[in-house]
Amino acid sequence: MNISKIKQIISRFHKAKVLVIGDLILDEFIWGKVDRISPEAPVPVVRVESESFMPGGASNVANNIAALGAKVYLSGITGNDKNADILRGELKKKGIDLGGVIIDGERPTTLKTRIIAHHQQVVRVDRESAMPIEDNLCDQILTFIRQKIDSIDALIIEDYGKGLITARLLSEIIPLARKHKKIITVDPKIDHFSYYKGITSITPNTQEAEGISGIKIKVDADIDRVGKKIINELGSESVLLTLGENGMRLFTKDGRITHISTVAQEVFDVSGAGDTVIATFTLSLSCGAKMQEAAYISNYAAGIVVGKVGVAVVTKEELFDKIK
Repeated sequence: MNISKIKQIISRFHKAKVLVIGDLILDEFIWGKVDRISPEAPVPVVRVESESFMPGGASNVANNIAALGAKVYLSGITGNDKNADILRGELKKKGIDLGGVIIDGERPTTLKTRIIAHHQQVVRVDRESAMPIEDNLCDQILTFIRQKIDSIDALIIEDYGKGLITARLLSEIIPLARKHKKIITVDPKIDHFSYYKGITSITPNTQEAEGISGIKIKVDADIDRVGKKIINELGSESVLLTLGENGMRLFTKDGRITHISTVAQEVFDVSGAGDTVIATFTLSLSCGAKMQEAAYISNYAAGIVVGKVGVAVVTKEELFDKIK
């Protein structure tokens, strides 16, 4: 890989404009220490020392793009509650355009609470509604995307299965983005695989890829079978399959398969690593990278972010320092 070319691509990140649409999540972290087991049940007692909030889901993808210096527009749904206020506040700090974020007073803002002690996650508690959005909300989302489509380089679809991404929504925005020759990438939900036809690329993890393809990955050759099946069924330009500690494997429509080994040295937390991958991969494509170059850059970004505790982001400076 040409390191000089890779760094040129990263240096252009600030010129890109990306629209992220998907399920918006607020991540809450409760930090503490454990020094005893509860007498009520065989569970640790966490003595709380602090708490913090971070954007999650599609919000975290937008956060990653903003941290890398690009312009990002975000579209999704929140409730009309204090968690929505916290999420909006966190996103505004990052300079993210919230013009496409719609309030639905009938549902709560999705909240994931992680309790962490001694740098280890003890438990996670989710509060959410996964009901599909009403048609009037879908119409508002579509109106926003139509307004922005000419001014963006890429569209990221973040599908966490919380109700925003529906067949109707994607049946309109994918053809719209294709008509305007925009890059379209998807972080998928297994149940919605049939919605994604005609996209540029999809970035499933191993579990998602098995569910989508119907093939259980037991040996290395199964990975190739899975990747080939997904790209053939979607008709996409590529599939970037993330393999955790085993790195990534990129499948392109010309039949080329590229394996990229992980560069992570220490893994503290994989929360949000997939968000970092799709954000960096899409941003790299927006700045003229070939598929293999974009995968290479996103692999380095993932290696950096899993070395941090909690849902984290990567900066251009960290990428420059890491890629040598």
